[in-house]
Amino acid sequence: MKVAIVAQWDNDRTARLAGDLRERLRAEDVTVWIDAATAAELDVPGHAVSTFGQADLVVSIGGDGTFLFAAHGAGNTPILGVNLGEVGFLNAVNPEDAVDAVLKEVRRFREEGDLPTRTVPRLRAETGTRTLPPAVNEVVVQGARRGHGGGASIEVRIDGSQFTEGHADGVLVATPTGSTAYNLSEDGPLVHPGVSGLVVTEMADVTGRPPLVVDRDVTVTVTVTDAAEAVVVVDGRVREPVTPPVEVAVSIADDPVRMAGPASDFFEALGKLD
Repeated sequence: MKVAIVAQWDNDRTARLAGDLRERLRAEDVTVWIDAATAAELDVPGHAVSTFGQADLVVSIGGDGTFLFAAHGAGNTPILGVNLGEVGFLNAVNPEDAVDAVLKEVRRFREEGDLPTRTVPRLRAETGTRTLPPAVNEVVVQGARRGHGGGASIEVRIDGSQFTEGHADGVLVATPTGSTAYNLSEDGPLVHPGVSGLVVTEMADVTGRPPLVVDRDVTVTVTVTDAAEAVVVVDGRVREPVTPPVEVAVSIADDPVRMAGPASDFFEALGKLD
């Protein structure tokens, strides 16, 4: 079995836990890969996170940002999240329970040949010339800069029907998982992860149109009709410059994130936002 570990960078605590987990897994005859930055801290061989889809289990140690980074390399490989962040919507395992939780998944895999998982959706964004890497939290289409003198003229359609049109800093399309992240900071609604839907939130728009929750099977088309420059941002990590006028189609991706281990308590995590 191969277990890949991604730890929050520049954090001594996550690096130590990654090192401890690596030794325990190796003692169980498990092949262990460590992300290159953490491996350098531990002075052990490292692997690119982009290769972690070839592992049988990915362990993310850190906050939700670390989980998102791991998810971009994991592909269909199940991810188990260890929470060393402040909230932890995606990471259910406490650090003191991490070794036992991972070893439990190793035993399951060896006995059953697979791992029981639950899924959360990813988003696909297509610009007409390129399909961007899938997003776990959100896709944002915006002007090159926000604020006075920035933004763009934008039209939003839901399965071809116009939802809104006007000037805004941008438009954010989020999964229920992503509703607690950037979407929330833009006054978008909280959406329970069990809801089958997407959130469409305009950012500093002149029309004052409230956010919209739509069925997950729709296509949200964001057209930037007038702006000097625009950009499509995936999970705050991938930035794709686009030249207006441009149409960006956002829909559910074919492959969801597979999550292993215990599930986090959504309402308990919400309490940490206060």
